[in-house]
Amino acid sequence: MTSALHLMHGRLRTNIFRDEARQKFVTLLDKTVGTKAIVWDERLTGPFGLVAEYSFLREHDVAKMFPLRAGRLPPSDVDTVVFLVRPEVGLMELVAENVQKEEEQGGRRKEFVLCFMPTGSGACERVLEERRVRGTFSQITSLEVRLLPLDADLLSMEYPLGFKEYALENDPSCLFEAAQALLEIQLKFGIIPSICGKGNAAKKVYDYLLNLRREHQDSEFPTVCEIDTLLLIDREVDLITPVATQLTYEGLIDEVFGIHNNTVKLPSEKFVKQDGGPIEMTNDRKQFLLSSAEELYADIRDKNFNAVGPALSRKAKQISAQYEERHSQSVSEMKNFVKNVLPTIKAAKESLGLHTSIAELIKERTDSESFLEALQTEQEMMNAIDTDRAHPHIEQLIAKKADLTRVLRLICLQSACNSGLKPRLMDQYRRDLLQTYGFQHALTLNNLERASLLRTQGRTTYSALRRQLKLTVDDVNEQAPTDISYTFSGYAPLSVRLAQLLARPGWRSVSEALALLPGPTLMEEQPAPAAARNRRDTGPLGLSADDARLTLVVFLGGATFAEVAALRFLSSQEDAPTEYVIATTKMINGNSLISSLSEELVPVGGA
Repeated sequence: MTSALHLMHGRLRTNIFRDEARQKFVTLLDKTVGTKAIVWDERLTGPFGLVAEYSFLREHDVAKMFPLRAGRLPPSDVDTVVFLVRPEVGLMELVAENVQKEEEQGGRRKEFVLCFMPTGSGACERVLEERRVRGTFSQITSLEVRLLPLDADLLSMEYPLGFKEYALENDPSCLFEAAQALLEIQLKFGIIPSICGKGNAAKKVYDYLLNLRREHQDSEFPTVCEIDTLLLIDREVDLITPVATQLTYEGLIDEVFGIHNNTVKLPSEKFVKQDGGPIEMTNDRKQFLLSSAEELYADIRDKNFNAVGPALSRKAKQISAQYEERHSQSVSEMKNFVKNVLPTIKAAKESLGLHTSIAELIKERTDSESFLEALQTEQEMMNAIDTDRAHPHIEQLIAKKADLTRVLRLICLQSACNSGLKPRLMDQYRRDLLQTYGFQHALTLNNLERASLLRTQGRTTYSALRRQLKLTVDDVNEQAPTDISYTFSGYAPLSVRLAQLLARPGWRSVSEALALLPGPTLMEEQPAPAAARNRRDTGPLGLSADDARLTLVVFLGGATFAEVAALRFLSSQEDAPTEYVIATTKMINGNSLISSLSEELVPVGGA
């Protein structure tokens, strides 16, 4: 069983979601007959790796696991084949083909089980009926797992295309599932008395949540309210942050290599065993788990990358000093050292070696001329310098036929920081991009416009927002930060600034700025059951009036690791009025956000 102790260290017991998902998975497996083969929608293997490792699955008679592919399934001598998939019509064609090929093959008779996550779909079942395989399944069921804990303060729905669905396709499925997830949270932790939000998606989720509460009015909610405020943030409200380059350690790992379900794959040749031999190579990549269960990673993940080197140096000196203490110890102390302290030192040295190697890999990228030029361009844009004309660096990248995703991120950033591009500039960029990269990308550009990542200039808002919300800060101290702007070396994530201002002094103080942002503003009180009480009213076991309140920040359409770092920074301040727990539809970065809106682009780094 994988350790989940680090999930129990936060204000909210996020380990509950892991334990519940695990139990639901066990119930599904134990209802099936004999030995099993699981056929996975590949996007679900990572999320379930957070709750059920392979050894655990084998304990429940899972003998084989296959990715969902066209054609025949690989041979397997099992009693039951379990398909675990997202409710998508396209996947049903693959499922039907797998079942038909397996039936045609003959031989040992297998049972087939189809399980949707998180819920089924009538459209999907109609496809199975049209393909005449629906009756072949002994059961069609759902695994209602909507939230998975990435850390003690971070929950994710792992909903891969949420932003695209609601912003581009006008499909509210993701938003309804988010409301369902919020209902589940309240059934565990009590009715959240205050709900605030910004954006159209936030309003829809709030409306869905109210309807769900009416449908569950007979449900028993806990009598103690553990969360004080719910903050819903529509990704469309802040499109600057995801397309800018994250400059925290964890954010840069995601930018360069991609973090998926708390794991990252890195070049194998950069890592060796402690005995000096090569590590086991898997497709020239080595997979590592990243979580706060590792003490060093928990310490450095949210730092600006420029502060990581000194932190690693301090850790090396600390380990060395701890190891040298053995010379002055008695025999009994030495025995204790060998038994208890030495294994801890060894684990710390391995952790230090890993993150030193990762930092070196990242530094190769951040020291490159191309990275520094792009970063300078971003800083100029976020400071509203010459954003009204074609940027020379962007023109140079197009002329060199540089990575298209990188170019589009810069153009989208310029659009956001200029309150849109002038029609003439938009036409110039469009013409240059299509002539250089091919006219097949016209659809990509159209999708970016429809999702508001690219737009023609309308009402000028960014300059006022930058001033009123203090989005850019001069002379940022990256080593010992005093403001959330350290996460981008001078730019404060707009989304997190909204969370900060909501806690103190309140949104009424920035009502003019809120009016400049797209979509409605929510500031609602949610009636709690008569028996419910706030923790501050529960006597000696509750919280005092001076304790920090707890706010659940929900990112609809995805959150970046830099935003998570900024919220953790706010929580860690001595006089913090609020501590934060974060929930998101998916962890994203600029590469994955832009590539999700195009079938032609392959994501670079995080996906």
